[in-house]
Amino acid sequence: MFKELSEIEVYTIAESFSNDIWQLVIKWDTFSKDTVGKQLVRAADSISANIAESHGRFHYRDKSKFGYYARGSYEETKSWLRKAIKRNLFTKDQSKDLIAKLEAIGPRLNALINSYKQS
Repeated sequence: MFKELSEIEVYTIAESFSNDIWQLVIKWDTFSKDTVGKQLVRAADSISANIAESHGRFHYRDKSKFGYYARGSYEETKSWLRKAIKRNLFTKDQSKDLIAKLEAIGPRLNALINSYKQS
């Protein structure tokens, strides 16, 4: 059964997460934005963008390929988020919130990719 992109839970979580990242990074100083910030925002944006791309594909191999790209972006986002946290660019509360939101994406993304194999 076809679902609208906005009905796919992992997409909405990933999109919300990337918007949260944007709202925080935009307030950083120039050096932090230019080094870690841009990379973190791009990686986070790519998660939902690749899910959207996979949604627009019709063959399960194409869907899976973009699902794997989304998973790669998810892992890249985790790496940049760890760097930002280690460099004290987020408060402790912001860090906990962002980690929790990002951790909610991984299992759902894997489930989405697995669903492509069964369609």
